[in-house]
Amino acid sequence: MARSRLILPLVAFMLSLIVVGAAWFAFDPMGETGSSAIGGPFVLTAQDGRKVTEKDLLGGPSLVFFGFTHCPDVCPTALYEIGLIYKAMGKEGDRLKTFFITVDPERDTPAVIKDYLSGFDARMTGLSGEPAAIEAVEKAYRVYAKKVPLETGGYTMDHTAIIYLMDGKGRFLSSLNIDRPPEENAKLIAKYF
Repeated sequence: MARSRLILPLVAFMLSLIVVGAAWFAFDPMGETGSSAIGGPFVLTAQDGRKVTEKDLLGGPSLVFFGFTHCPDVCPTALYEIGLIYKAMGKEGDRLKTFFITVDPERDTPAVIKDYLSGFDARMTGLSGEPAAIEAVEKAYRVYAKKVPLETGGYTMDHTAIIYLMDGKGRFLSSLNIDRPPEENAKLIAKYF
């Protein structure tokens, strides 16, 4: 009886270690080899017409956010919060790269994105591309995006609303919590310069 009392907690403990280990392995962004499970190669077009690839993330920390210009609330809120982080970083913010990648390439041409981003911090780069290129980058970042018809006509987009913090090698570090004060996020990002 006493022996079975010891075995049950030991088995439960071992199972919990296995679950925690499996979760760590599944979600460890750097993995054993230093490679990232989130992110990857892409070729998109910036709002100024230049080609942007994953190599543009290299050299310092970057923020990557997927959204669309017709978004009524989540996207403008996230971009506004990123702007507050830039302000909190002061001059050091000039070294931070932010990429706003559309999930709605049908409507979000580079010109539309340029106009949309003019209401936010000028250091943000908006990216669009052919639907296949957008689908590929969504897959690389594990982004969910789906066109949803509206009863009144037209459509909206359901999509993942994560701000990805990437390191200077283009590897995923964590999602950025915009519920934290911008000053705290600025300090967190500054650690990666």
